[in-house]
Amino acid sequence: MSTGAPHPSIGAVVLTMNDRPDEFPSALASLLAQQGVDLDVVVVGNGCHPEQIPEGVRTVALPENIGIPAGRNVGAENVKGEFVFFFDNDAQLPDHDTLARLAAELQRDHQLAYVQPRIADPHTGTTLRRWVPRLRAADATRPGIVTVMAEGVVLVRRSAFALAGGWPDGFFLFHEGIDLAWRLWNHGHTGLYTPDVIVHHPATNPARHTRFYRLNARNRVWLARRNLPRILIPLNLATWWLVTLWRFREREALRTSLAGFLEGLRTDCGTRSPMSWRTVARLTCAGRPPVF
Repeated sequence: MSTGAPHPSIGAVVLTMNDRPDEFPSALASLLAQQGVDLDVVVVGNGCHPEQIPEGVRTVALPENIGIPAGRNVGAENVKGEFVFFFDNDAQLPDHDTLARLAAELQRDHQLAYVQPRIADPHTGTTLRRWVPRLRAADATRPGIVTVMAEGVVLVRRSAFALAGGWPDGFFLFHEGIDLAWRLWNHGHTGLYTPDVIVHHPATNPARHTRFYRLNARNRVWLARRNLPRILIPLNLATWWLVTLWRFREREALRTSLAGFLEGLRTDCGTRSPMSWRTVARLTCAGRPPVF
């Protein structure tokens, strides 16, 4: 009789729109090849019936595309496991022990709510700055406690995820990782970046999405309105606008960003649950005050 410790149980959530016939099967194959974990996988069809599904993988078909955060929430409700792994359908786990190593970090420190590997382009090995969940992102190999996340490849403790309310359904796309991370921190948890664990993901430009500039701006406003003490909201948004003016020089991009910004001020941002000043202090001590 084996006396070894039981494997960590992980529910894995993958979204599909049946638009990646080459990358999707490879992503699922790398996920199903994981060893040292008890894995439960569900594929959520966002506005479609999932295709190219291997035997033993369950599916949920949604009648319409409800967005990435809401789709992931549906997936989390339909998998079992102490931890939930959210996995982009064009990513790949190059090693068979990736999930076991990530889960070991969560088992080692129960204050941790999430752990993120280093995401790297499979062809160039490049890790984009937006994939590094901290300031001073030039060195992608530096590990440590982090206050935000790259939500496309992340392992989350289910109990903390439920306590934080899951992903923000209404965001549809962009900034949902910051929203969830801030709420996890507000419940006393932390996050960890482990760059020695590598996941492959193509280095794409988020501006390829036709709604990028509008949703990016709208959700940034919603993020502040939902999570920050009122006195910090204008400071956060002013900082974001300065960065936007520096990054986006095209007139159309700025015009669309302004429209999204105004939409964010005028529309329902969802449930407001401002973080405590203790959380503001903890985030600041961790190196990222919530004004950036």
